[in-house]
Amino acid sequence: MPDNAMGRLDAIEVGGRKLTIQTEFFPGPNPRIETKVYLGGTLKKTYTEDFTGGDEEDLQGLIHRTHEQRMNQIIAGLEGLQAK
Repeated sequence: MPDNAMGRLDAIEVGGRKLTIQTEFFPGPNPRIETKVYLGGTLKKTYTEDFTGGDEEDLQGLIHRTHEQRMNQIIAGLEGLQAK
């Protein structure tokens, strides 16, 4: 991410491959928060949420919460696959 970007990046090992989850804020032309999910370096899924003029002072907090929710959702899905 560029130095001036707001976002978060996490990576974990899943079955010998790296799962990377990256959440960023894009200010325009349509303000949005995007979470991208990569497995082994390949983009697998992009989640996009519109940012409709919320509290910009807490924008990094919103990005953090969005990232945590997506990460927890993905991990729960992977655990469900392993249980089968």
